[in-house]
Amino acid sequence: MHIGPHLISPPLILAPMAGVTDKPFRQLCKRLGAGLAVSEMTTSDPRLWQTRKSLARMDHVGEPAPVSVQIAGYDPVMLAEAARYNVAHGAQIIDINMGCPAKKVCNVYAGSALLQDEPLVARILEAVVRAVDVPVTLKIRTGWNRDNRNGLRIARIAEEAGIAALAVHGRTRADLYEGEAEYDTIAAIKQAVRIPVLANGDIDSPIKAREVLRLTGADGLLIGRAAQGRPWIFRELAHFLAHGELLAEPTIDEVREILLGHLHALHAFYGEPQGVRIARKHLGWYAKDRPENAAFRAVVNRAESAEAQLHLTRDYFDALAAGTIPLPHAA
Repeated sequence: MHIGPHLISPPLILAPMAGVTDKPFRQLCKRLGAGLAVSEMTTSDPRLWQTRKSLARMDHVGEPAPVSVQIAGYDPVMLAEAARYNVAHGAQIIDINMGCPAKKVCNVYAGSALLQDEPLVARILEAVVRAVDVPVTLKIRTGWNRDNRNGLRIARIAEEAGIAALAVHGRTRADLYEGEAEYDTIAAIKQAVRIPVLANGDIDSPIKAREVLRLTGADGLLIGRAAQGRPWIFRELAHFLAHGELLAEPTIDEVREILLGHLHALHAFYGEPQGVRIARKHLGWYAKDRPENAAFRAVVNRAESAEAQLHLTRDYFDALAAGTIPLPHAA
């Protein structure tokens, strides 16, 4: 699949997730098989571009190409300027957020709230596409609520405005992340436009990935929550889609090395104590499918320094590999 001049291979993309898809996680997912990894949502408000959070989100030094940066806002002029600013700072693809269902985003008429105003959607897309000479992509939902599923009309507006690819989460804004994703709307959108369409929502296994591609006819897949604590899902999906066979689950030793590498990257990127704090949620996600999850959380959440966090994590996985279930008091 191509997005403008960029070949996305495999067509498996890490979805933008606020507080999750930072530079260390994007680099990890790309290394483990993602064809593209989209940045966390960055604000279009120039007054906030020099904050510590925004500067971290706009740091793409050393990141494998192509670099895709998501911008969010409601004003066409501000979004166009944000697109230019991010391209000047390394973005090779600009992604516009019209899919986020969070109240704090929708309450300022950004994210999926924009789906209520189709003329404004058109003005935003046209302004951003005109502003930059890199491909512009769009992330949407199927509509504002189940009585207002206008994803098909938005898709046609996007194509006419020059959007290079469209990602569709198979839920309305009102659905948040509840219930099952609806793939029939994504299929209808794919049939209606000529630009690449990416399916998103509930894709958590190789079997599900193949089924969603069959149901929607999509050109690629966007993987979000399923990658949390399981960044190797991309190589599993790519292998199954290419060869029709399941890869073996990573060994405890391999998970240990992936996790320790991720922790080192987080500590280096954020420093202490922020890196230690941010790492805790990733540690919890890595352990969520293991029966020792509660014990693991109790151990690593006590760490207040990078050294202690690495030490406790290393010891915990070493004990798992040895067949011993570590207990909180044993740390």
